[in-house]
Amino acid sequence: MTTLRVGIDVSALAQTRAGTARHVRELTAALDREPEVELRRYSFGGGSRPTAAIRDAVWYPAVLPVKAARDGVDVLHCPTFRAPLRSRVPLVVTFHDLAVLRHPEAFNRWTRRYSKLTLPQIADAAAALIAVSEFTKRELIELLGVPDEKVTVVPNAVAPVFRLDGPASEGDYVLAVSTLEPRKNLATLASAFERADLDGCELRIVGAHGWGGVTVNGSRIRQLGFVPDEELARLYRGARCVAYVSRYEGFGLPVLEALACGAPVVTADLPPIREFADGAAITVDPVDPDAIAAGLEQAAASTPSAHQAEAASRYGWPEAAAATAAVYRQAAG
Repeated sequence: MTTLRVGIDVSALAQTRAGTARHVRELTAALDREPEVELRRYSFGGGSRPTAAIRDAVWYPAVLPVKAARDGVDVLHCPTFRAPLRSRVPLVVTFHDLAVLRHPEAFNRWTRRYSKLTLPQIADAAAALIAVSEFTKRELIELLGVPDEKVTVVPNAVAPVFRLDGPASEGDYVLAVSTLEPRKNLATLASAFERADLDGCELRIVGAHGWGGVTVNGSRIRQLGFVPDEELARLYRGARCVAYVSRYEGFGLPVLEALACGAPVVTADLPPIREFADGAAITVDPVDPDAIAAGLEQAAASTPSAHQAEAASRYGWPEAAAATAAVYRQAAG
């Protein structure tokens, strides 16, 4: 089988350090180990708002597809839904979720308008689409009218650093991991945490500031901001439980990571999370603080479980890379 030359947009690594960036970083590392895939990385700019606007308005529609065509790559992959509106090179686009269409009120005006205009065109221009869950595939079909056969589900995976064995952080705490943005529902989590009988432990929140002016305050709430993966793994292992009660997700990567580290997990009862965490996590109604509080109490009283790690062990990056490479070959014809 001949080597496939793939151009991949890694601009997300300059934009964010959240879950999307981890996906891009781990996927490209795994694809580098695929013997029949040769990657050429493309990237534009940093994380400032002016740079982001130029990236949306110029890089994706005008520059990236031209560079890919000039370089003679066989496939162009955009691992987020920021992508060209047309491309001479067969285009593959990964959709992590369609929150911006399902809950536009949670996003700024530019993102709402840009996404509403471009996402249908991007989905139409792509030779193949990747969804990170069956739920996101259904969202693509429903909201963008994408044919079923055009979408392949390639789930997210767990980086090797997130594992059962290893050092654990000290202290008595509940851990929440998410970017501070409206749909992550952190204010409701904080309210539930205050109601729960947890013997005075603290709520530690890991995640960078996003948008929407989200702030979370309280006497036993500690914001840690961004932490490196090694420290995050220690925090997962040391937590009495991990809470993830987002109102909408396309996958829910922190839940999978927490399970891989053996942490008891309380999570929103959402379809994509049920796909991999059913029976391994405590699920709650994310709009009900009392239900979340009860879930926290139940999880905090439980012990780390090898069963949880086993549930996460089915999701590895080598498998995700192999499935992604298969999509490339399909798109390249």
